[in-house]
Amino acid sequence: MLLVESLTSAYGRIEVLHRVSIEVRAAEIAALVGANGAGKTTLLRAISGVQPTTAGCIRFEGKPIEKVPSHARVALGITQVPEGRQLFAPLSVEDNLKLGAWSRRAADLTPDLARAYALFPVLAEMRKTQAGALSGGQQQMLAIARALMAKPRLLLLDEPSMGLAPILVDQTLETIRELKSEGLTILLVEQNARAALAIADRAYVLETGRITLSGTAAEIRFDPRVREAYLGI
Repeated sequence: MLLVESLTSAYGRIEVLHRVSIEVRAAEIAALVGANGAGKTTLLRAISGVQPTTAGCIRFEGKPIEKVPSHARVALGITQVPEGRQLFAPLSVEDNLKLGAWSRRAADLTPDLARAYALFPVLAEMRKTQAGALSGGQQQMLAIARALMAKPRLLLLDEPSMGLAPILVDQTLETIRELKSEGLTILLVEQNARAALAIADRAYVLETGRITLSGTAAEIRFDPRVREAYLGI
């Protein structure tokens, strides 16, 4: 579904991604793990179109999209849940969800809202509450639900467990598993390597802007270098 080949990106004169290549197959979870500052968020931003690239190719379902603007990539079926959630804090839960479907202006959103509330029942209870008044875990639920309102085929998840209590991390991972079981393709960026590798099919290790390891999640999980550097074993 997604093929990134020799992708390079920079902030000004500072090159952050150095010829990065990954692939994500349909209906799988691909995990991207690495330390802070490795370039994980930059790669997601490049795929979603909000970070310029200087070289390389991004193909979505076989078609090059590196010159396609970000809003058009949403229409193609690529949606990102950004790091830090970036909700519209003064707006209600339901208004945030409706804004997630901005590219589907003529659509009847009733079934999609019902699905979001079925996936996250607590949001249904708080649909009129301002997003800024939600707990961290509830905000993460809303950020994911808002992205799903665009009906993506590829969901980019950036650090979904950040700042969450362990029980909420488990709930978030279970939701990601459920979305995959429904056929959604997911590229998961996660500093919590143990959690990411537990649910992923494929995995990549990104270090200082370069892919240093790739393979099945099981292969990466049992690699001695990963176990020492990221799993504390």
